[in-house]
Amino acid sequence: MKKSIFFINIIVLIISILFFSGCTNQDIKKDELVYASTKDIRNINPHLYSGEMAAQNMVFEPLVLNTNKGIQPWLAKEWQISNNGKTYTFYLREDVLFSNGEVFNAQVVKENIDAILRNKTRHAWLELINVIDSTEVIDTFTFKLNLKNAYYPTLTELSMTRPFRFLAPQCFVNNETKNSISCYVGTGPWVLKEHKKNAFARFERNLKYWNEKTKISSVKWRVMPDHQAILLALQKGEIDLIFGADGDMIDINAFSMLEKQNKFATKLSNPIASRAILLNTNKEFTKDLKIREALQYAIDKQAIVSGILNNTETVATRLFSTSIPYCNINLENKEFNITKAKEILKNIGWQLNEKTNFLQKDGKTLSLKLYYNISNAQEKMISEYIQSNLKTLGVDLKIIGEEKQAFLNRQKSGDFDLQYSLSWGLPYDPQSFVSSWRLPTHGDYQAQYGLEKKAWLDKEIKAILIEENKQVRQKKYKEILEYIHNQSVYIPLSYSRTKAVHKTTLEGVTFNPSQYEIAFEKMYFKK
Repeated sequence: MKKSIFFINIIVLIISILFFSGCTNQDIKKDELVYASTKDIRNINPHLYSGEMAAQNMVFEPLVLNTNKGIQPWLAKEWQISNNGKTYTFYLREDVLFSNGEVFNAQVVKENIDAILRNKTRHAWLELINVIDSTEVIDTFTFKLNLKNAYYPTLTELSMTRPFRFLAPQCFVNNETKNSISCYVGTGPWVLKEHKKNAFARFERNLKYWNEKTKISSVKWRVMPDHQAILLALQKGEIDLIFGADGDMIDINAFSMLEKQNKFATKLSNPIASRAILLNTNKEFTKDLKIREALQYAIDKQAIVSGILNNTETVATRLFSTSIPYCNINLENKEFNITKAKEILKNIGWQLNEKTNFLQKDGKTLSLKLYYNISNAQEKMISEYIQSNLKTLGVDLKIIGEEKQAFLNRQKSGDFDLQYSLSWGLPYDPQSFVSSWRLPTHGDYQAQYGLEKKAWLDKEIKAILIEENKQVRQKKYKEILEYIHNQSVYIPLSYSRTKAVHKTTLEGVTFNPSQYEIAFEKMYFKK
């Protein structure tokens, strides 16, 4: 009898251990969100550009926040604009601590912005850097930003994911942040607790956060470079969320498959950025405006949107959607018309070689190279389709996939005929994206370099950014966008969307205005 009771007790104990062990695993799983990314978070110094923006956004915060309702107060509870738009006075929240306990105040704001300004060359793409004249601490929680001239995107650029985010002074190295920092301490809802390069990063709830605390205790950022591995991990229940724009995390075919399976929740953001092909106006063949015009008519954008993107995006007829500020202007639609494309090239002397089926002129074949990011599945498929379109036209298009850094280096060097391009989306479009056209480190500058009116274009962009009168700004935007459109520098393809796939038990998955941010702080699991 005693043995029977003993064995029964043992069995009950084993069952209890298994039961409570299962409950514990379930609870842990429900309290930690596992997100899969093809990219490591890298260096998330908020004043630099080598880290993943989604990770930087988790830890570091701005003075003002860009939302779907416009610019809203954040670390600054209110502000005043005076001196004909040249002075911004920010009244800071008085209840904000960094995650290490340091107080956030006006002196901290000054130290951060001054450190950013001492690295001005690196940030020159952002015009606000160039127009800041001085910074002032008025009192403990009042900070003043003085500009050399009025600059209409000031609040928008202060709200961006980088570089105007705030790092605890303890993390500065020799009062600087441009070379290295000693820690990642911010005021944001998350704290980076662990990072194993190219493996994972773990973010935990910031217990000192001034705003509403996160509903989940941690986010595990798993690095999975292979798209198929991410998809398999989702289906096996190893990850909770896939999130990203333009095929970086999941291609549209996989997204559509998961949408049809109805086992996971799938979401698409509103159109956010412009997908396009850059045409280099400074290369042997593409410097000819007529060739660039012919290429505009030779690509079947609707087939790309329906056949490759499964109608999840809309066809782009101009670089920026008419929904983007200052971009609702009348421009000629250059729709697919292969007959017209052939006629344009024939009129300037290009003849089809019946042996090669490629166009020739003066003994030269019309041969071009298009470069894309080899890690992006959508870019590869779109490039292959464009190749087939141009073959019909008689153009020998070679498509070349490169690792991302090599692809970015090629943008800087200008060594391309055609290159895949994506605008930055809101809140960067149009002002910040257009501002970057003036810098040789960007592919847009290189593509525009051969334009007859390039100097005028750059001058007009600067004038737009400092123009106080909205109607005059609108007129100037119209002039530069008409010029770029008529010069066929870009072949607009579609307006891209951010995609999210997640377990149905995960709630609160939404989209920020910026395609580069993920609102982990709003997410939670059903109980």
